[in-house]
Amino acid sequence: MTSALITGITGQDGGYLAERLVAEGYEVHGLVHPGDLARSELSGRCPDAVLHGGDLTDDASLARVVRAADPDEVYNFAGISSVSFSWERPVLTADVTALGAARLLDQVWQHQERSGRPVSFVQASSAEIFGDAQVAPQDESTPLRPNTPYGAAKAFAHQLVGVYRGRGMHAVSAILYNHESPRRPPTFVTRKITRAAARISLGLDQELVLGNLEARRDWGWAPDYIDAMIRAARHQQALDYVIATGEAHSVRDFVASAFHEAGIEDWEPFVRTDPAFVRPAEAALQLGDPSLARAELGWAPSVSFDELVGRMVAADLALVTGAAGV
Repeated sequence: MTSALITGITGQDGGYLAERLVAEGYEVHGLVHPGDLARSELSGRCPDAVLHGGDLTDDASLARVVRAADPDEVYNFAGISSVSFSWERPVLTADVTALGAARLLDQVWQHQERSGRPVSFVQASSAEIFGDAQVAPQDESTPLRPNTPYGAAKAFAHQLVGVYRGRGMHAVSAILYNHESPRRPPTFVTRKITRAAARISLGLDQELVLGNLEARRDWGWAPDYIDAMIRAARHQQALDYVIATGEAHSVRDFVASAFHEAGIEDWEPFVRTDPAFVRPAEAALQLGDPSLARAELGWAPSVSFDELVGRMVAADLALVTGAAGV
């Protein structure tokens, strides 16, 4: 049976990937921070996944988990996921997101050498490695110019993947642009918006407070991006790929679409901006060019922007009405 190890398995992406691989007949192992084992919702969604307590900052636990999983494929989703938090804890961000990837790559390399069996490694990289890019759209040749601690940590991990690929590992960096689903935590702006639109439409809240409404992002459907990473892991040649839709929309567009889906056309009276929610050094535009993924992997996004927003709002309406007993 083919085995996969997923770090960050309890997050949005890790959960979708685990479910997909189990459905394909994989033996799926997940690295979970020990404090999250008891709180994980994954056991209900994907009971066949084997969860291992471990930490990207601990070489010994990584070695133990890699040996136990004996993986054919490794997907690294673990790390600090918040750009704003990376400004508060830049050293921790570097240790977990940058050096954590280095520790994992080294353990997987050692496992490959011991077993004599090739292992595919896929790193979940980020559009933040490009920072406030001077060109749009960005592709795999766009210079790395990170302007946040999160982006810098992801850039280190991204480049180290190339180093291990040069050593003979099937190592891939998937440069993921914003990808969303109802499983996004409310700390992410997209879920904050769709949850607020649902609650305001039901009279449960009166206001949504946001930062920069004009920032433009390339938003896609999370399960589509998981599909791209699986294709990259199994492709005959290890390459880096921009995974994006090739379309940019502003935060304002996202708000308007979300409130429309919730039945509110005149949304502006319910939305207030606050400079406290504006990130330092926030990129004005992130727009990816997925041409290489289309050509090499046969991959294309399947869900439009408005459909993505609609699915998230519908899920939040169902959640809120159930929770509120409406």
